Amino acid sequence: MPHAARYIGLMSGTSVDGVDGVLLRFDDPGEHAPLELLGSASVPMPQSLRAQWLELQHAGDNELHRAALAANALSRLYAEVVARLLESSGCSAEDIVAIGAHGQTVRHQPGAHDGVGYTLQLQNPALLAELTGVTVVADFRSRDVAAGGQGAPLVPRFHRALFGQSRSALAVLNLGGMANLSAWTAPEGALIGFDCGPANVLMDAWCQQHTGAPYDAQGSWARQGRVHAGLLASMKSDPYFDAPPPKSTGRDRFNRAWLQHHLERAGAGVTPVDVQATLLELTAQTCSEACRRHAPHAEALVVCGGGACNDRLMERLGHLLAPMPVRSSAEHGLPPQWVEAAAFAWLARQTIEGRPGNDPRVTGARGPRILGAIYPR
Repeated sequence: MPHAARYIGLMSGTSVDGVDGVLLRFDDPGEHAPLELLGSASVPMPQSLRAQWLELQHAGDNELHRAALAANALSRLYAEVVARLLESSGCSAEDIVAIGAHGQTVRHQPGAHDGVGYTLQLQNPALLAELTGVTVVADFRSRDVAAGGQGAPLVPRFHRALFGQSRSALAVLNLGGMANLSAWTAPEGALIGFDCGPANVLMDAWCQQHTGAPYDAQGSWARQGRVHAGLLASMKSDPYFDAPPPKSTGRDRFNRAWLQHHLERAGAGVTPVDVQATLLELTAQTCSEACRRHAPHAEALVVCGGGACNDRLMERLGHLLAPMPVRSSAEHGLPPQWVEAAAFAWLARQTIEGRPGNDPRVTGARGPRILGAIYPR
């Protein structure tokens, strides 16, 4: 393996709010090699494209045509992020081994329908390779699903590689659109990981509907409301929360229709601000309960993803998990907004170097698999 290998990771997540990209350098061989963040960039998702992604979550007219054009548009957005990363770092396309590009999830139904199911992350990696002149690794999740796995989460191995260099037993909570937990007892000990449930996806949608803001900055709106006990109990009764791992989820399950169902069960009189407070509490409680149940030996919880910037959510996690310390990933060397993009740079490296990217203990696959399809420069 060449020393000082450079990889780019691109992520557009369940929140559908933008594209995050990082440029990483790995100076040593092996999946636990230290990494250096050479650059980062983010571009917002155009509202027209965001609307297309949300529409593609459901069956509709001319789906294949609309999906193909949305995939092309996303790949152009990805290429813009790559151009920004190269310009800011002073690197050229020839300096980059590969881009790990996640794509936009529009359906996630592993194991469903025919016993295999599917997961679909839309993009056009061939177009991205043409636009950037860099090898692209894409379609990370489908091989794990084909092997009987959930296809998600794929970040736990990266979390351990990134944060597990100390002898501490840690848990890592990624708060993106969905929340996923990773935990291990020692650097080479047993690894667990699964999706806890919704993180920002419902809070963002509700905030935008009632305030016009794309998200509740620092959780300030939720802080003004009161938790509605009936609504919280109704939402927590969803069997997903008590289901054992391996498990994964997405907008297929936790969406506005799901929230509306529980609002109707809770009855009249729940104000919008109280709904926001209750949605935040749902995330805080389900994540803290998952951590206590499945990572009881964790000495600290490291939080990444956009939810790490929600002060109210971090306060509630800290209160519910006390005396366990709850810290931002920034305290461990990587700002929270870049961790997931970095994971796909790391996964691309795994693929290029012929190492598995999944962990069967996490996803439930029949064994380790080399993930992704490679589109050469």
